[in-house]
Amino acid sequence: MTKTKTKFHRRIVSKDGHNNVRIDNVEGMVKMYLHDIWTTVVDIKWRYKLTLFASTFIMTWFIFGVFFYFIGMGNGDFEAGQNSSHIPCLMNVETLTGAFLFSLESQTTIGYGFRYISEECPLAIFTLVAQLVITGLAEIFVTGAFLAKLARPKKRAETIKFSKSAVICRHQGKTCLMVRVANMRKSLLIQCQLNGKLFRPNVTEEGEKTQIHQCSINFCMDSSGECPFLILPLTFYHILDEHSPLAGLTAENLPTQDFELLVTLNATMESTAATCQSRTSYIPQEILWGYAFKPVLFSTPRGRYVADFNFFDQLQVCKDTALLRNSTEKLKLEDE
Repeated sequence: MTKTKTKFHRRIVSKDGHNNVRIDNVEGMVKMYLHDIWTTVVDIKWRYKLTLFASTFIMTWFIFGVFFYFIGMGNGDFEAGQNSSHIPCLMNVETLTGAFLFSLESQTTIGYGFRYISEECPLAIFTLVAQLVITGLAEIFVTGAFLAKLARPKKRAETIKFSKSAVICRHQGKTCLMVRVANMRKSLLIQCQLNGKLFRPNVTEEGEKTQIHQCSINFCMDSSGECPFLILPLTFYHILDEHSPLAGLTAENLPTQDFELLVTLNATMESTAATCQSRTSYIPQEILWGYAFKPVLFSTPRGRYVADFNFFDQLQVCKDTALLRNSTEKLKLEDE
């Protein structure tokens, strides 16, 4: 009994929209990331960002606490048998722990009043001013990056749902590739635009082979180029005509094709006016020929519309059976 090997299809973009391309063997990668430190800090994962946020405060408290301890040590504040006329730099600071607590109280402006700097030590005064300036800038940077990541519209894009499969069926007398998109929140998305990119191998006229060639796939809503209002689940169409990059696609040769269709939805959030982008991809095994999406919108006896997402990914056989029949007859004519 022979086992059939299934063809493994590599993805450039995963179904949830993440990039699957690994960047390797780049010289000076660390230097490039440090040069654009703001983007690096914003893009890092939450566990590293929280660690950076906490360590920024703790390390600055400790580092300047060590500075204050050495200043007091250089002034002889910790020596035994001091005369009564000796004025220490840091009052009531006798250990490294006390210097750390003074640094913490000064930077956080707690100001208990028990530990303070005397007027006889200009170096300690200069160090305190430098601490407040340097740590203030560091805290602004880390806090700003924390809020910037929290306010990014990336999480909003996760509430945009794409159909698991794309379908090819007749629509208004034309063979169309269809993708269903829905907004999972009640907050509206305006100025929606659905774009597609087709990734496939290509051979140029000069014989140069490219492993990944990109070409645009235009999607429209009911054969209209206007921006739809994504308040209900919508179906976007791409007409498979002679101008389409998918021209010549049939039900028979679809499973043997080698391409990946990247679908990107760009929209504007009505509440914040920020733009968000959601992505997904389809390989030939996820594109079904001769099927259509089942209706997902229903009305209640009280006159309200209900979008039942139990039917969002469900399919039904296309009523126009001539689509499959024409494809089979075309292949027979080509063989003859």
